[in-house]
This record gives sequence, C-alpha cells and structure tokens, in this order.
Amino acid sequence: MADNHHAEHKHGSMDIRAHEKTFAGFINLSIWVVCLSIAALILMALTNA
Repeated sequence: MADNHHAEHKHGSMDIRAHEKTFAGFINLSIWVVCLSIAALILMALTNA
C-alpha cells in the first residue's frame, strides 16, 4: 500500500504569489468579459437587433 506520510504543514509558509497573479488575471478577464457583454447588449438595443 502507499505510505501516507505527509510533511508537516506550517500555516502561512506557502508561497502564493503565482496563485495571486493567476487570480488577479482571472478577475481582470472577468471584468473585460462583463464590460464587453454589456457593450454588445447596448449596441444591440440601439440598432433594434
């Protein structure tokens, strides 16, 4: 069977810079998608599409 030996975890010791950068990118992309979707809806409303 597999050994279930886990290393001791020390709270706050993990480097999360990559996670924070990825999350910030995700939030920025989400904001752009929302803004472009709203702009498309406004354009459709103005052209009676």
